[in-house]
Formats: sequence, structure tokens, C-alpha cells
Amino acid sequence: MAATPMDGAALAARIRADLRDEVVELGEIGLATILVGEDPASQIYIRLKHEAAEAAGIRAVDRRLPEQTSQEELEALVEELNDDDSIDGILVQTPLPSHIEEASVMRAIDPVKDVDGLHPFNAGQLYFGSTTLAPATPLGIMRLLAEYRVPVAGAHAVVVGRSLIVGRPMALLLLHENATVTICHSRTRDLAAETLAADILVVAVGQAAVIAPNMVKAGSTVVDVGMNRTEAGLVGDVDPGAGDRAAYLTPVPGGVGPMTIAMLLSNAVRAARFRRRLLAFPGHSV
Repeated sequence: MAATPMDGAALAARIRADLRDEVVELGEIGLATILVGEDPASQIYIRLKHEAAEAAGIRAVDRRLPEQTSQEELEALVEELNDDDSIDGILVQTPLPSHIEEASVMRAIDPVKDVDGLHPFNAGQLYFGSTTLAPATPLGIMRLLAEYRVPVAGAHAVVVGRSLIVGRPMALLLLHENATVTICHSRTRDLAAETLAADILVVAVGQAAVIAPNMVKAGSTVVDVGMNRTEAGLVGDVDPGAGDRAAYLTPVPGGVGPMTIAMLLSNAVRAARFRRRLLAFPGHSV
């Protein structure tokens, strides 16, 4: 029996429609993106984010810097946007050039404008289970699980990948919903043994077909975060044959990707609510 596709595109469209109404209620919301260098994939991601923002009524501000931009110059731009009252959210597109320390840049962003949820304050709030702003992809996955009524409490969830933007926050969000969580990575000794035990399997490593069909538990829910460009086109981290074993499977494309952008816009609206004091942001005065 083939898995039910988890249609992220349809859910994302509904979320964006609801956000349009919120933007009308709140007034102008400004979302600034910073792109350093000419990375082709990053340029595509920025374009998609801007198109989605404008469709939701959010004013998108596109700031671009050359590849050779220094750490100091980049952080000065971040500080400028921190001080700009017309900007509610700031996103620094990654990866950054190798000479720039990413963690320092993320620390420079005002936490209340940190729509990627990577500032240590927001990461700490997630750790404590008091989420302020969290990374968009894990938030989108949680919305997908809720949409398809996938039971999380008590489930064995396996997250393959431990990145700051997906794997680690994903594990925490699942844990906060009372899943039993296992994190796997490049040093995991027997990956198949772990994934075969997963009621919910989230894969985010950026390697085509790293999860074969025989590594998927029958009747499980499989969330494929990967987007790998190959000669055959865009493929995920999970072999599509896993759909013959899983109960639910996110397609690539059309699964997690649209949800990431929708939840980024949701974070921008949430940041605007924090800044307008419609929501309380701990320890922050505007």
C-alpha cells in the first residue's frame, strides 16, 4: 500500500493566506534578508522567500554584499537593520563565505528580529520549552504532523542529521511534544537499526537516497527534508521506494520546502507581534 503524500504545498498555501489577514491587521511588516556572495542556490532561496513575502503582504528588503565582505562589514549591516524600526525580521542567508564566522553573525542579530531562530537566546528558549522564535523547517514539520494527525506523544521519533537549523531544534520540538527521540548522524554505528525502529523518521542530511526503503519501518511517517540536485532532477534524502512501506511520506519537491518558507513568514509576523508588544518577549523592551 502506497504512503499518503504529506502535501506541504497545500498546507503552506493555507498558512500564507491566513498570514495575509494578520498582516492587514498589524500593518506594514518589514522582513530584511542579507545575502553575501553569489551562491546560486542561495540566490534561488532568497528569490523564493521574497516572492512569498510579497504575496503575503510583507515588505521584503533585499540587501546583498560581495563575497569579499568582511566580518565587521556584515555585522555593521546587521546592526543597521537592528536599529531600523521599519524592519521586524532579519534573515542572514547561509552558508556564508568561509572567512566569516557564522555564529558571531547570528549573535549580532537582535533576538526579537531573529526569524531564523538561531540567536543563542531563542535557541535557549527552545531548549527550555518556552519557544519565542524557532527555526522554520522544524516548525513546518510539526505543523505537517499535526495536519495529518500523526501521533507524536509516546512515539519513537528518529532524527537523522544534527544541524543547528534542522536536526537539533527538530529533536527538541518532538521532545517537547512527548516523543521519545533518537538523533542519528555520521558517526551512528548502525543507522538502519535506528531508522527501522522509528514511528516518525525525519531525515535532513543533504545526501540523496541515504535512507533506502529497507531502512523504513512499515506504517511509519517519513519526513524528507533533503533537496539534492542530481542529473535526474531534484531528489530527497529518502529513496522514493520508501513510500511502499511508510504510511505517510513528504514528497520532494512539494513537502517540507513550501512549509519552511511559510513558517519563515509566520516567524516574521510573530516577530512583529513581539515588537508591537502584542506578545511578550522575555527581557526585551522596544
